[in-house]
Amino acid sequence: MEQRFVGKPGLKVSELCLGTMTFARESDEATSHAMLDHFVGAGSTLPPFIDTADVYSTGASEATMGRWLSSQQRDDLVIATKVRFPVGEKPNDVGLSRKNILAGVEASLKRLQAKQNGGE
Repeated sequence: MEQRFVGKPGLKVSELCLGTMTFARESDEATSHAMLDHFVGAGSTLPPFIDTADVYSTGASEATMGRWLSSQQRDDLVIATKVRFPVGEKPNDVGLSRKNILAGVEASLKRLQAKQNGGE
């Protein structure tokens, strides 16, 4: 499996990444979880690389992943999520302002059921 570096810090990831845009839209939760299980089970020398975004199914894709992640070894995975596109009606619910990025990260972590603030 080929490797790529993400960003300047040099996080190594697999060249193969599972996209979750269709989760909670074109595939139900059981099917989405089965796809994640199959992807992770396919094996690699690198942690499995999974892509999502707050805009995928208006956050439902991340929530589907969060329920799956609750029974996984998170340290064995690389999860990438994104912000930028509109997720609400307010003027600051879109774009790459500091406010929108921080709000988007906080909301994504909650949907992904990630522990925040040092594990609290």
